[in-house]
Amino acid sequence: MRLRTVLATTTAALAAAACLTAAGPANAQENHACSPSVSIDRFSDALDKTTFDGTFVGNLSALAPDPDGSLAALSDRSSLFGLDARTLQPRRVVPLADENGAALDSEGLAIDRDGTRLVTSETEPSIRRYSRDGRILDRLPVQPSLQVAPAGRAVSNGTFEGLTLLPGGRTLLASMEYALTGDSSTLVRFQTWQRTKGGRFTLGAQYAYPVDAGLGVPEVQATPDGRLLVLERGFASGVGNTVRLYLADPHHATDTSGVENLTGQTGVRPIKKTLLADIADCPSLGATAKQPQPNPLLDNIEGMVITGHTEGRLKVVLVSDDNQNAVQTTRFYYLRVRV
Repeated sequence: MRLRTVLATTTAALAAAACLTAAGPANAQENHACSPSVSIDRFSDALDKTTFDGTFVGNLSALAPDPDGSLAALSDRSSLFGLDARTLQPRRVVPLADENGAALDSEGLAIDRDGTRLVTSETEPSIRRYSRDGRILDRLPVQPSLQVAPAGRAVSNGTFEGLTLLPGGRTLLASMEYALTGDSSTLVRFQTWQRTKGGRFTLGAQYAYPVDAGLGVPEVQATPDGRLLVLERGFASGVGNTVRLYLADPHHATDTSGVENLTGQTGVRPIKKTLLADIADCPSLGATAKQPQPNPLLDNIEGMVITGHTEGRLKVVLVSDDNQNAVQTTRFYYLRVRV
């Protein structure tokens, strides 16, 4: 995937929107520290509880830069939106479905160099390739153990949440949200696929990622140097959301595709990770919450995309999934991340 070209196009458009914050006009150059590595420029609730072309704009689970300069936003209700990268206003919506015309639990999104959409569905789980107009092109193989029980060992609603193409576009990586039955609850599996000369993807290496206790992995994005930004998220009733951003390095991790049970045994090197920020530590910027939260800025953050980079600094956009729920918000967060 021509990551640098796509990111540069989308970044220019996003930068022009710096004054469109739900907290009121803001200086685009002003940084608000969440940690030594992360600052938040602004947030936007512009799409909360809106509709476009008869489709509810919400339930957003993934973001990706589109080669046409727009920002693709995936709803877990089988809709793929194209958003104006400057204003966030929808330009188009494309319905998605499986081979039988049934809806997906669409959670992860990556867009290939030719505009092909790679979309995960958490139900089976699966990864399908779609054309820009929503036609299925093919379906990637999935290791049997990653299938939802009883076909495999994955828990329902805990499979492929994150999806990203690594620099160069030859490797695709999907993150499981939760551990497999029989694995330690704090080790989730990241599966890769390798692109063949014919352009199809075949199963590749698999890695163990050490998730914080009680949290899952809703999103993963490759950095320009081949490392990973990983979101970890959890929710406690009456308390609210926990959302943490990590930098992870899979380069020296053990291939676990042949390891039946991950239980922290010696001989298995998991992916190394470094905490970049707990989003609860960000300034609230005047945000309000409709339910208890450690910080009113927080919501059910589920999607993430890198929209630009310069000399070890990334521009990152997060989005929350409102679950079409009156006490949750569709919110976009604009971060600067030093890696």
